[in-house]
Amino acid sequence: MRRAFLVCYDIREDKRLRRVAKVMRGFGDRVQYSVFRCVLGARERVLMQQKVEALIKDSEDHVLIVDMGPFEGRGGQAMTAIGRPLPEVEDLAYIF
Repeated sequence: MRRAFLVCYDIREDKRLRRVAKVMRGFGDRVQYSVFRCVLGARERVLMQQKVEALIKDSEDHVLIVDMGPFEGRGGQAMTAIGRPLPEVEDLAYIF
């Protein structure tokens, strides 16, 4: 079952920041500068976390992964956008 995740990060060094952003673009859609909405299966979620963990510096950087629930249920509707709309659901259905 695919679940919706909100991933936010604070990366202190520009080179690491760019690398993390590039990895995250492969897993979801940017909602704000350092915030992504991802719809992932269990393996995709683990892979995303492993890739991000390999890039960050634990003593300086911070990544927050929020599980918003099953995408087919509440998770798909857990976010409300004011201003520019969120990406369409079809854009979030990545297959790895």
